[in-house]
Amino acid sequence: MRRSVTTVAALSLVAVFATPAAQANAGLITYCVGTGGAVTVPNDLYVPAGESCSLEGTTITGNVQVASGANLVVSGGTISGEVRIAADGYLDATGTSIGGQVVLAAGGFGVYLRQGSSGTVTVRPKGTATVEGFLFVEGTKVNGSVSVNVGEARLDQLTEVTGNVSSSGAYYTDVHDSFVDGTLSVLNNSTGSVVCGSAVKGKATFAGNLGGVQLGPNGTLDGCASGGYWGRDVSITNTTGGVSLEDNIISGQLQLGGNTPAARVGADNRIRGGVTGEQSQAAARASLVAADRVSVGETRATTRRTGAVGEAVASGPADL
Repeated sequence: MRRSVTTVAALSLVAVFATPAAQANAGLITYCVGTGGAVTVPNDLYVPAGESCSLEGTTITGNVQVASGANLVVSGGTISGEVRIAADGYLDATGTSIGGQVVLAAGGFGVYLRQGSSGTVTVRPKGTATVEGFLFVEGTKVNGSVSVNVGEARLDQLTEVTGNVSSSGAYYTDVHDSFVDGTLSVLNNSTGSVVCGSAVKGKATFAGNLGGVQLGPNGTLDGCASGGYWGRDVSITNTTGGVSLEDNIISGQLQLGGNTPAARVGADNRIRGGVTGEQSQAAARASLVAADRVSVGETRATTRRTGAVGEAVASGPADL
């Protein structure tokens, strides 16, 4: 690996590496291989293919691109523009403000955002890639929407999304102790969805999920302390693997249909708009904690993060 960071003229690099926005605004691009501290990068930042960049307290005034197989780990930083992560690329940001959107390309390894903020977050379908990425968001404010089209997705630890959350064709989509100011749509997830201790202001739609849908505690998918608040209608249809609702407040109507088996609706739910469709009111079952639902993704992220930081340290200080 290279031990230096090189800044080169945009005339030779922007056309190759930069997004259209970068072409219009950036005069220079800074390569990052290695580690960096509390300095300001006055332009765009680029992590080359297969390399690792670890930053602490760094301010980047432009956009960031993480190339194929590359890693960017940033703590306590500020990124004014957007972040785009290529196939097999990884972004790990803690206590960091990202002013623009975050986009994980088809086949991207994953995105982990903790205790910071960002713009709209998009995880693109894997397409022909073999890698299914993940999106883990903890204690972060997303100023915009979240769209996930593959892999594992979890919002947790008082995350707030000011727009909509939509998921289609993902592995699972879970929301724990978080806030969605817009709508929530979970479609065709292979192991379903769990929503616990959260508030969704807009309409919620769950359809075509194979692994089941669990809203609140006493389900079979994951451990859960409490139900949630739903500001509009909640629709759960064409779901296999079981549907359970416990300890929820639904301001609108609960709409059920085509679920196998029929949805289990606990007596402790408060559903102001009533219930339509087939339901069961069987006694609550003991909560089952499906540890692998979270631990597999967490292990992948931790392993990648640790390896990336080690590679960056081995490459030496980046001349930012």
